[in-house]
Amino acid sequence: MALLLSRLCFGKSARLPFLILSNGFSSSLRQTPPCSIISAELCGPDMGKLIIFNANESDYTHLDKKVPLELMEQMGTVASSNGWVATLKDDGILRLQDDLNPVASDTNPRRIPLPPLVTLPHCQTKIITNMSMSSSSPEDDDCVVAVKFLGPQISFCRPAQSNSGWTNVRIENPCFYSSRVMFSKKDEMFLMPGSGGHLIGSWDLRKHKPRTKIKRLRFRDLPELTKTKREILHSCRKSEHLVESRITGETFLLKQYRKTTSKTVKGVAQMKTEALMVFRLDEEGNAVYTNDIEGLCIFLSKAEPFCTHAGLFPGLSFFNVVKILDVDETGFVGLYNSFICTWNSTFSVPYHIPPQNID
Repeated sequence: MALLLSRLCFGKSARLPFLILSNGFSSSLRQTPPCSIISAELCGPDMGKLIIFNANESDYTHLDKKVPLELMEQMGTVASSNGWVATLKDDGILRLQDDLNPVASDTNPRRIPLPPLVTLPHCQTKIITNMSMSSSSPEDDDCVVAVKFLGPQISFCRPAQSNSGWTNVRIENPCFYSSRVMFSKKDEMFLMPGSGGHLIGSWDLRKHKPRTKIKRLRFRDLPELTKTKREILHSCRKSEHLVESRITGETFLLKQYRKTTSKTVKGVAQMKTEALMVFRLDEEGNAVYTNDIEGLCIFLSKAEPFCTHAGLFPGLSFFNVVKILDVDETGFVGLYNSFICTWNSTFSVPYHIPPQNID
């Protein structure tokens, strides 16, 4: 209980911690631990000092790093991947920024405008579901940025290439209209689960004109549920998420069930997680239910989900869990016994940031 309470209060001012990875899971790179964006402390008319929560600590960390306050507002950003955030203003230009990356420079922030968006017929490009990047930085020569819009359109571009434009694809199957895209390093493709999780769409950007390929999953070893539990799940809002463990090479499908609570904030009902199921995907198209991802910890937020191993970061006591951060909820789900410990709170920038390399 003391640990949970400590997560609700502001903590110490500290320098950014890092870890030297040397245990076989990675090369000896210095990395920050996974963290969550909390808020910014006002330090000027338009700037604030970033406050984060490192996953291997029990207190909030107040950084000296200054960030534009407009990014900390609701809808100040529209997506996040690999520590970069995307903004979309009235000019219709999608911009990638590293302002909220804890290790990025605040004196020389990187702002990368992407090509003007092209809207396909019977599609829209104003509301973004999420984005994904194929590498840690859009400045990498081979980086591909994927943007999934609400509805049928998904678009790809290579920001580092001078003649880069958008490659736009219209997805015919409506089960993908509200889905979230992710990049699989193992398969070198972008993947996206359909509603219900029975279908996986994929796009191979190594081909000149990527086509939508659909793979059907077969669910195995589903847990037995009581009638009451089934009724609760049927009353929930369900979402599906794909996440890849770069350490073990495994791909997981997450099904999250959230239900409206009696609590409202500014007239909007708050939601809480009622259940979360994890399925391990194999090469034959099986989605096998599991409550044991061993030492892994999955970070699920409005940013692109990611996975890390608890043993890589001293003090990261969470393993075999999914850490949740949403606009109205934070906490974690213990997979072994389906223990859910979340609470309602408001986050205008609900992003988990994956470990970042330190030069």
